[in-house]
Amino acid sequence: MSYGALAVAALALGFLVTDVLADRLPPAPTELGSVRRNEQGKLEAVTVPPDSPSASGGATPGSALSRERGLGKAPEKGSATAATATTIVVGPLERIRSIKEAARIARDGDTIEILSGEYRQQAVVWSQNRLTIRGIGRRPVLIADGDSAEGKAMWVVRNADMLIENIEFRGVRVPDGNGAGIRFEKGHLKVLRCAFFDNEMGILTGGNTESVLEVEDSEFGDAPRHAGGLHHLLYVGTIARLSVSGSRLQQGFRGHLIKSRARASSIVYNLLVDGVGGSASYELEFPNGGLAWVVGNIIGQSPTTDNRDLISYGAEGQRWPDNALYLAHNTLVDDRLGGRFLRVWNDRMPAGTEVWAINNLLVGHAEFSPQAPGRYAGNQQVDRSALVDADGLDFRLPGNSPLRGKAMAPGSVRERSLTPAAEFRLPAGTRPLVVGKPLSAGALQ
Repeated sequence: MSYGALAVAALALGFLVTDVLADRLPPAPTELGSVRRNEQGKLEAVTVPPDSPSASGGATPGSALSRERGLGKAPEKGSATAATATTIVVGPLERIRSIKEAARIARDGDTIEILSGEYRQQAVVWSQNRLTIRGIGRRPVLIADGDSAEGKAMWVVRNADMLIENIEFRGVRVPDGNGAGIRFEKGHLKVLRCAFFDNEMGILTGGNTESVLEVEDSEFGDAPRHAGGLHHLLYVGTIARLSVSGSRLQQGFRGHLIKSRARASSIVYNLLVDGVGGSASYELEFPNGGLAWVVGNIIGQSPTTDNRDLISYGAEGQRWPDNALYLAHNTLVDDRLGGRFLRVWNDRMPAGTEVWAINNLLVGHAEFSPQAPGRYAGNQQVDRSALVDADGLDFRLPGNSPLRGKAMAPGSVRERSLTPAAEFRLPAGTRPLVVGKPLSAGALQ
């Protein structure tokens, strides 16, 4: 065989071997994104932005770009979404600049990151499930500017297991006077480190009896003063459970700071003090009773309120089969002569409805007396001057107070301890208490 023929045969054999090996190799990897550190310092994967060089040649199924082009398929309800979940970034300099656009392309299981800045007229109805919406960096501010979703709210949460974190809602107005920052209709919603100012309602829920709302480390205030309905800062309908912790509510106007019709309400380690310029009605109301746990809160009424009661239980009669109020280690502040720290509407609630009041610090001149069967012990009434600086929001007993460390053990009820495990800290949040340290009456140890 000639040299030329040998060369051709070798070349052909080389191509054959290459083809065989190629059949055995795994497919070329698809670039899923980059790795970065989040706010907590942990590494996390971030989807490749659609306009990056690595994505310019095509779209990965499940990415925001693939959805926009119709290449991806949204997972069915109840299916696993870990493999297809996407992070969608919204910001003034990002490819997606509108929250409304992010809502259009988001699917179940996605995360939407909203960068710092002001976002106007971004009213949205969220119908996705297992969705996380998170502000990144300095809290992004959403300003209604006349916009609303379905005439209800800035954001309507239709039916979801959802987390909303580090977002501020401002200025919602609607024709019926109930414009909310968030209208929560059904599902399980957790609101973390958010703020609600100058809205007709901060958060307003529907009446689905299986829904759960959790609010942590959030701020509510600056209720509008225009004519119309009662502007509650947090108004919860007949849902299964409400939990509020580490949150500050202030500057109400005629409405209540918190009004809960929930079957079970847990209000712990909050600052519910109306403050300068505030004129809320009740600071805390449970109009239909239910099971209410109120532990470790600072609750203060404004001298300009037109309501003599600080906390109200049962004013509109029974709704739930199980009713009890457990009030422990709260600091209740009311300087009104003739005011009442607590009003229990016994004539409207079932006979035998229990009220426990243990180790509360009663500051001011309002009245406090047992109004229902239960347990009343360790409650101490003092003048405002007995605190470090109530006007400056320092509601602690001074170190030389004779009440320091003298509180009794509050005990437990319904397999739940009434001993506080944390206390409120400004501007919003909590700090843990030292385990085993002697307790004082009130919320701050």
